Amino acid sequence: MAPTLNVTHIGTATAILEINGVNFLTDPFFSPAGASWSDGQITLTVSENPALRLDQLPVIDAVLLSHEDHFDNLDDLGRQLLNGRRVLTTVEGAKNLVPRPAVHGMKPWETMSITIAGQNFKVIATPTQHLPGGECTGFIVTGENFGQGRDGLPNAVYFTGDTVHISELKEIANQYHIKAAVMNLGNVIVPNVADPTAPPIQITMDGKSAARLFRDIKAEVLIPMHYESWGHFTQFGAELRQVFEKEGISDKICWLKPGEKVSVF
Repeated sequence: MAPTLNVTHIGTATAILEINGVNFLTDPFFSPAGASWSDGQITLTVSENPALRLDQLPVIDAVLLSHEDHFDNLDDLGRQLLNGRRVLTTVEGAKNLVPRPAVHGMKPWETMSITIAGQNFKVIATPTQHLPGGECTGFIVTGENFGQGRDGLPNAVYFTGDTVHISELKEIANQYHIKAAVMNLGNVIVPNVADPTAPPIQITMDGKSAARLFRDIKAEVLIPMHYESWGHFTQFGAELRQVFEKEGISDKICWLKPGEKVSVF
């Protein structure tokens, strides 16, 4: 037995992960092209419309929110989807999203057993390294009917959230057989605000580090997203294809098509 996975990419880090017929939405962002966000030091502007509007979505059963404090991962329109829905996010993020009672904050490696749309799932929060001083989380989703894979480990689906490669993520391979890893890429580089004289900081993976993580966690399929539509991304689809070809994993990549449901397995 193994889970089924269909992925519909909406834009940036926003996608519907349909796992065993249950719709998990990642990092809800639905603002139109030209929308901007600024923290007073950095201004971000999206250049493409989302592939689906809010009124075009199927029923969303739960939200996997890697972090709530960055506009390109959660905008005002996306916040509307959080009301009344099961939402898993960071501890600080859950505090910032009160008084929504169905929002739950998770610490790294914390496990939560939940029933969604009548099915039992286990969600594990994974560590990340994103913007210094901020919280962010990834998620592993597994369940009682996911079956077993490599070495008898439970089959699972992994969403990295915004992170660079960190060595502690290697532990995933010891606990789970990752059938698909949905990775936020783009090679985002930002100024070191704490020390303007220091080199800029990388806060999301490039293709080479994604390939390294893919091998580290012994995943079956790599699903790239979060590499288009924003000026602060420095590595886009064409460059990623070249890197994955050089890394010898092109046959393991599942490319998404905006707005189209892609069957992964």
